[in-house]
Amino acid sequence: MALSTVRRAGLVDQVIAQIRVGIAKGDWPVGQRIPNETELVQTLGVGRNTVREAVRGLAHAGILEVRQGDGTYVRATSEVSGALGRLCGTELEEILQVRRGLEVEGARLAASNRTDEELAELRALLAKSHHVAGGPLDEAAAADAEFHLAVVRCSHNTILIELYQGLIEAVAASVEATADIPGHEVVHTALIEHIAAGDHTRAAQAAGTLVDHMLFGVRRR
Repeated sequence: MALSTVRRAGLVDQVIAQIRVGIAKGDWPVGQRIPNETELVQTLGVGRNTVREAVRGLAHAGILEVRQGDGTYVRATSEVSGALGRLCGTELEEILQVRRGLEVEGARLAASNRTDEELAELRALLAKSHHVAGGPLDEAAAADAEFHLAVVRCSHNTILIELYQGLIEAVAASVEATADIPGHEVVHTALIEHIAAGDHTRAAQAAGTLVDHMLFGVRRR
């Protein structure tokens, strides 16, 4: 990322803003380490205390994670997803309830608004999700979350898409946390077929059934 020297007024806020932009643009994806303190000081032209305070603020927001002796890593792309990510485990049920609301409406609208190109993308993403299902858990969760985001994008509702995109790390975390609950693949396939048929009622029902199945499994633990 091309960081630039910041002005003297509001130094901490400016450093925070530049780091946030880099994360939002994908220059530092979730899970990747950002430049170390010395690099940030030299690139931004500010003091170490300014950089430390900015990093501390982003860590408090759940966007960065400071690992002593290792570096600082991107944990989430926004405060909302960072906060929800921290809730996984104790508040997993609440995350799934939020997912249900967004995904049911996303699927309902997708059945009416999707294009042929988007449908082809959904099928490709589902195939990818099935392919990595037996591999590393984080990769499988990311692929599953990518599929669900694509469904929501087919809604063509920009606000709904932005809301879901902002929660994508929490969605992936909830997928990881429910990976031991079987039955996802069958419902995913049914969801795509209902979207392909333009059946908004059954598409919404399939999306709801999927999350309800996860909620049931979580409650039985």
